[in-house]
Amino acid sequence: MAADKGAPVIIKRKKVVAAEGHHGGAWKVAYADFVTAMMAFFLLMWLLNATTEQQRKGLADYFSPSIPVARISGGGQGNFGGESVVSEDVLIIEGTGATSLHPTEARGARGAVEAAAAQIEAALSDPDWIDLRRHLDFRVTDEGLVIEMYARPDEPLFKHLSAEPEPMILVLAEHVADLLKDHENALAIAGHLASTPVVMRNNPTWDLSTERANKFREMLEKQGLAPDRVQRVTGHADRDLRRTDLPMDPRNERIVVTLLVEAPPIPLGWR
Repeated sequence: MAADKGAPVIIKRKKVVAAEGHHGGAWKVAYADFVTAMMAFFLLMWLLNATTEQQRKGLADYFSPSIPVARISGGGQGNFGGESVVSEDVLIIEGTGATSLHPTEARGARGAVEAAAAQIEAALSDPDWIDLRRHLDFRVTDEGLVIEMYARPDEPLFKHLSAEPEPMILVLAEHVADLLKDHENALAIAGHLASTPVVMRNNPTWDLSTERANKFREMLEKQGLAPDRVQRVTGHADRDLRRTDLPMDPRNERIVVTLLVEAPPIPLGWR
C-alpha cells in the first residue's frame, strides 16, 4: 500500500541536559570565612600565652567602653598620650619602653628639641628678636632642631674673607645661647660659605668655614654655654648652598647650629 503523501511529518527534538559538575563558588567564601576565624582564634591563643596579666589588663582597659578614648588615632594626642592606663607599671618594670612620666634618654632628648622649636617660634614675636628674623631660620629634622643664621647683602655676619665677627653675629650668638641654655642636648656647629670666583688661585672656603664655625662656638661659650655640650664643629665650604641658583649670594654664608637628638647607648648584651 502506498504511503499517504498528505500525512504530516513530525520532527521530535530531544533536549539533553548535562549533569552538573559543581554548585558554583559559594563554598569558597564559606571556607575562607572558616579559615579566617581559625586564624583569629589561634592568634588569640598565642596572645594569651605570650602576654602577662598586666598587659592583658591594659588591652582590656583600652577597649573598655568605660574609658574615654579620643576620636583621633592614638599618636600621642589622646587622653593617655598614646599610653595605656597601666603603662607606668608595665613598661618600666619590664624594661620594654618608657612613658611621659619616666622618659628614656632618647625620648627626653626629642622632647627637648620640640620644646626648643616652640620656644624659638614664640621668641620670634618678641621685640628683642625683630632684627634677628631677617637672619634666622629654624626647622626640626631627624637629627634635631636646626637653627640657621645667614648673612644678607646689606648685613654680613663676618668681615669679608675673615672669621672676625660683625655685630649681627654677636647679637645672634647671645640670643641663641640664652635659648640653648634651657636644654641639655649636645650641639653641632657648622660653617658655610658662598662660592668664590673660579679665577681665585687659592680657594679659602674650607679653612674659613671651619674657622667661622669654631669662632661661633667660642661666642656661645662666652655667653655661658657649657663647652662639653659641643659634639662637633665642621666646615662645609661652599658645598651646601642655601641659594643654589645664586652660588655667590651672601645668604649662602651662614652658621648652622643643631640641637641634637641622641639615641641612648646600646647595652652590651644587645650588641
